[in-house]
Amino acid sequence: MAEAERIIGTPDSAGAEEPAASDETVASEGTAASDGTAAPEERPRGRRRIVALFVVALLAYLLDLGSKMLVVAKLEGHEPIDLIGDLLRLDAIRNPGAAFGMGEAFTIIFTCIAAAVIVVIIRLARKLYSLPWAIALGLLLGGALGNLTDRIFRSPGVFEGAVVDFIAPAHFAVFNLADSAIVCGGILIVLLSFRGLDPDGTVHKD
Repeated sequence: MAEAERIIGTPDSAGAEEPAASDETVASEGTAASDGTAAPEERPRGRRRIVALFVVALLAYLLDLGSKMLVVAKLEGHEPIDLIGDLLRLDAIRNPGAAFGMGEAFTIIFTCIAAAVIVVIIRLARKLYSLPWAIALGLLLGGALGNLTDRIFRSPGVFEGAVVDFIAPAHFAVFNLADSAIVCGGILIVLLSFRGLDPDGTVHKD
């Protein structure tokens, strides 16, 4: 009888072994949390945020690229088009400087800055778990890519190309959709920072 109980196991002995297995499970979960490994359900969530970032960036880029192609084909070399009287018009110009016509003598520097911003955003995307941050960074990425495309492919030369601007409000600099995306993304990042929301989805309080 004793030999049979040893082989099969009594109910008491079986119950005593279950907590040990539970302890091992808890220990393994604690190890995964302590070494920074994301839980399985967190990985798809992170991938969705990355997808959202690149979708926003692609939409911003395509809208900017399409609008510039249309402006070059239909508006450049023609009289400006008044949209809201003297308050807002469409006027095609070539801007060798930064956003809103600033720094015309530093075209190559602004090109390098735009390329660096794109690299930083792509690297940051790996740790992205916040949808608002994904939208903000997507706007920045799409806008930077839009103007960088002009810098590379438009005259007078590679990395020195002039950006196509065409939105001309009264008493303000002429800009394009890429500039608008960059400004909107920057404002959103400032608001998220004031609220204490980090790109990884955590909230901190100063």
